[in-house]
Amino acid sequence: MTVKTLNKGGLWDRPFSFPAIAWGKWSLRLLAVSYLFLLIAVPIIVVSYKGFEHGLTVFWESINNRIAYSALKLSLRTAATAAVINTIMGTLTAYVLVKYRFPGKAIFNAFIDLPFALPTLVTGVMLVLLYGPQTIVGSFIEENTGHRILFAPPGIMLALLFVGYPFVIRTVQPVLMQLDLNQEEAAQTLGASNWETFWRIIFPAIRPAIIAGALLSFARGLGEFGSIIIVAGNIPMKSQTATVYIYTKVESGNMQAASGISLVLLAVAFTITVSIDFLRGRKHA
Repeated sequence: MTVKTLNKGGLWDRPFSFPAIAWGKWSLRLLAVSYLFLLIAVPIIVVSYKGFEHGLTVFWESINNRIAYSALKLSLRTAATAAVINTIMGTLTAYVLVKYRFPGKAIFNAFIDLPFALPTLVTGVMLVLLYGPQTIVGSFIEENTGHRILFAPPGIMLALLFVGYPFVIRTVQPVLMQLDLNQEEAAQTLGASNWETFWRIIFPAIRPAIIAGALLSFARGLGEFGSIIIVAGNIPMKSQTATVYIYTKVESGNMQAASGISLVLLAVAFTITVSIDFLRGRKHA
């Protein structure tokens, strides 16, 4: 649409055009934001409302009883331990995959992504078939150590190690592939050993990726349910994790208690997500 405007001398010769509204861009933004709000924000609002529905006192009681506290502590402890192990072994695996060539490397690299696609219930079944009390491995360990692998915290650790292992590898591996080899060669030319080259040249460059991978592995372990429900045995105060505790409360109809622990896990997950975004922002900067 064009109109003519006046100045002191009369009409301007140049027409004035009103800016066109970019309906396509605004529709796309509205669609993305609406989908994000409905899919993520609404469930968070609902569980937050349910958790604080009866006030802070009831909320605190729902997360501070002995069974809930024990389940939450077990989840945090096992997830943190598994994340530390996965960080060390995942970084080592990523380094080997990038720096070395060996037979079967492509197959091994493909196997790393298997935990991403494999249903976690299948993971639990595999661990039961391998480490169960009725198996050779499980009975041998129980007879010689007096401890069971399954239906106990060690079984939870194995499940979390399995599902969290690829997160560190796939976070560190691309950073290693982008490193400039000239710096490593220069360090070795100046007499640096392989360990000194890694510690002084490679590690500072991949440190943000290692931390991000560790946080992702920890978050994945903290929210794991499918494999744990099979290998842990759901024994309160012994092998019941926070996610399994939430499941039992939902089954019994106690949504207040389920919402309380869910909010704690949600707060931890949100903190981890913000930390990872911060680390990625620093890396790009």
